[in-house]
Amino acid sequence: MDRQARATIILERLRPRYPGAASALTWTNPFELLVSTVLAAQCTDARVNLVTPEFFRRWPDPAALAAADVAEVEVVVHSTGFFRNKAKNLVAAAKMMVAEHGGAAPRTLAELTALPGLARKTANIVSGNAYGNHEGIAVDTHVKRLSYRLDLTDSENPVVIEKDLMPLFPREAWGEINHLLVLFGRDVCQARKPRCQDCPLADVCPRKGLPRF
Repeated sequence: MDRQARATIILERLRPRYPGAASALTWTNPFELLVSTVLAAQCTDARVNLVTPEFFRRWPDPAALAAADVAEVEVVVHSTGFFRNKAKNLVAAAKMMVAEHGGAAPRTLAELTALPGLARKTANIVSGNAYGNHEGIAVDTHVKRLSYRLDLTDSENPVVIEKDLMPLFPREAWGEINHLLVLFGRDVCQARKPRCQDCPLADVCPRKGLPRF
């Protein structure tokens, strides 16, 4: 089976398993999604969702965050890990949003990746989910791992993986496939102990990087 055929099956089977797949982060606007996604790096979504209500109470928009004391932001985001870098980058990004984007989170991948601390993965999540602007596929830990295991790529480089995935899935599904693979990676195809016997993709999975049955 070639990669295109396998990708089509993956999308067809995971869609009904996870209807309405979406991020587990709690957000109501692009700015909130941007902040939440930055905080989610090396942190669980559940932990981020505990932190963001206080964060957005104190800094509800880019203008408020741009004027914040970085040390105060550090205190609020401390439990998400890497808090110094996250606080510094979020305040710097907010200042750029005020100076160059009218006090709002920008829409395009190029504009988002120009913000301090925003890598391509985060930019894809914000652009695709907040604006419906699908310029690429967000490759996080789950997508990286499953793309290799399912033989959708031969690379472990997120940028290369994204380029390999984009032609395999319809553009309108680029945001959705990230959510589907994340949910599938947490639910069934776990890193340490994949539940291969319960896997809806077992018949099409090459199990790259794993012992065979």
